[in-house]
Amino acid sequence: MDDHVPNKGISNGISHSDWSPSSWRIKPIKQPVNYEDQALVDKATAKLRRLPPIVTPTEIWKLRRALAEVAQGKAFLLQGGDCAELFDYCNDQAIDSKVKLLLQMSLVLIWGGNKPVVRIARMAGQYAKPRSSPMETVGGKQMPSFRGDILNGYPSDQRAIDPDRLVQAYFHSAATLNYLRAQLASGIADLHNPMEWELGHVGDPELQQKYTKIVESISESLRFMRTVGADTAGQLETVDLFTSHEGLLLEYEEALTRKLKHPSNRNVPPTPKPAPKVSPLTGGALIDPSIPQDPETTGHYNTSAHFLWVGDRTRQPDHAHIEYFRGIENPIGIKVGPTTTPADLTQLLDIVDPRRETGKVTLITRYGESKVAELLPQHIAAVRRTGHTVVWQCDPMHGNTRSTTSGIKTRSFAAIFSELAAALRIHRECGSILGGVHLELTGDAVTECTGGSQGLQDEDLGARYETFCDPRLNEKQALELAFLVAGSQRGTDG
Repeated sequence: MDDHVPNKGISNGISHSDWSPSSWRIKPIKQPVNYEDQALVDKATAKLRRLPPIVTPTEIWKLRRALAEVAQGKAFLLQGGDCAELFDYCNDQAIDSKVKLLLQMSLVLIWGGNKPVVRIARMAGQYAKPRSSPMETVGGKQMPSFRGDILNGYPSDQRAIDPDRLVQAYFHSAATLNYLRAQLASGIADLHNPMEWELGHVGDPELQQKYTKIVESISESLRFMRTVGADTAGQLETVDLFTSHEGLLLEYEEALTRKLKHPSNRNVPPTPKPAPKVSPLTGGALIDPSIPQDPETTGHYNTSAHFLWVGDRTRQPDHAHIEYFRGIENPIGIKVGPTTTPADLTQLLDIVDPRRETGKVTLITRYGESKVAELLPQHIAAVRRTGHTVVWQCDPMHGNTRSTTSGIKTRSFAAIFSELAAALRIHRECGSILGGVHLELTGDAVTECTGGSQGLQDEDLGARYETFCDPRLNEKQALELAFLVAGSQRGTDG
């Protein structure tokens, strides 16, 4: 999709003083949305501005502090969920299956890395998807591209852009997160009963045996803790599970950005102030009215999700999305691909994180298995020279997408693991830390990615190919990948 360039002048400053939730509107923008009726858009965004936040600053800062631990190698980040979340996925079975899969994978990763796991779901808001063209051909018929439920529907008779879907996205996000919070509060993540998470569609005896062995080891440790009186705090009965989505639709993100009081758990380095001027008469310090005398007490928080990322197609340093992202307090991700130069990366980090706050930015690398060895070391070296301490996260999915001879979009499990294993090795060799993985997955027994121990071939994809966008790992493949990563972390073959 071409840039939309507004008629207003373009500011290139990076200080927060010239930023507002709407300052992105004077920048050129990738992936623009052309609404037919602006009055209906204004009505929808006005409604969003009146609605309460979906997440809170305290939760956002809890995640930021956890990601600072990830950046320093003290924890591991697991982020996963649907490529394009549908409104129809807002039901208890769909939510439970993904949550249980993330819990199972995190348990395996804790066993492998012997460190805490930070869990972020691509859930409760991942309703927008970037597209290469505004039009697509379906069944020989040209129609507007499906751009995610927040804009239009997948059925051919729902392809018109509908501003009311902005409000629907809010309520589906809120309902999903409400149920998620209720389930976590009700003990779905209780580490005392991990076998109750079940292995769902995973019928592979070897995988079941490996998972059961880890669970039995943990259960034995918990019984010992209970016996000696060490298991009394209730800390093992729940976990934190944060939400995330690509911050693609800026009208929606702006409407849910609020200037709020900073929470007590906020932790940022102090902003250096210039030396005070001295009065020639008294020798005392003069107060410069241009310099804030009180510490910051408020900030702009995107209250639609805990974590947002900017995609590979919208991360231009002088464009609208980076302009928006530079002003919010939330932790943010930036997709880094083959077209990202070291100079681009340096400029992006200085724009979105001028304070160089540890873990504020997550760099989500997505090169493809054939390019990771060439590009990742260059990017690690470039970031090291900047002094930024980031979270390095590997997305081994997007760079390994291919089409079958019949035109079905798929990904190879072997290529996915190859890129992930290479990233682990390269970070070790460069004295860096791979802090996490970013995966598109589902708790259902779909057949969208080839390979894995099931040995799915191209001709098997039609059995349960259900994605409306990109192919996802099924439950069995996702858990297999977790075991392979855990094996690499332990220095074993898994």
